[in-house]
Amino acid sequence: MSAPYQVRVAEDPADREACLAVRKEVFVVEQGVPQDIEYDAHDAVAVHVLAVREDGTPLGTGRLLYGEAAAARTGGEKSVGSLGRLAVTRDARGLGVGAALVRALEDAARARGLTAVDLHAQTHALGFYERLGYTAYGPEFPDAGIPHRAMRRAV
Repeated sequence: MSAPYQVRVAEDPADREACLAVRKEVFVVEQGVPQDIEYDAHDAVAVHVLAVREDGTPLGTGRLLYGEAAAARTGGEKSVGSLGRLAVTRDARGLGVGAALVRALEDAARARGLTAVDLHAQTHALGFYERLGYTAYGPEFPDAGIPHRAMRRAV
């Protein structure tokens, strides 16, 4: 049986708007992240992926930074991408959407010649990323007032 949703690269304006709407719902509304720091200049250059239900309802999103856009988050390593802004709507949690989004972003990283992906995981999500093969490194740090750890996985 196939999944009741599809994951695709968000290339058209409607898909991009759906990605931003999911992020607003999860990060700004649920988690209280200030809207002015949730959206940034990297949104214009990132690869965004979007999970949608068969009826077109957005379920989740994530983005990949690479090249110069990723440098500050990866220690300047040009062969490492930065996965971020992974968000799954409350109703879609537990359906495998988050893992499917991560794998789609890893595919995008490989397609761009990257050898690894870094991310900054909220500490409550460390187990999720560890199950996907990511390894935490470095100390815990706050981002938008939420504890995070850096993680990396070869792709």
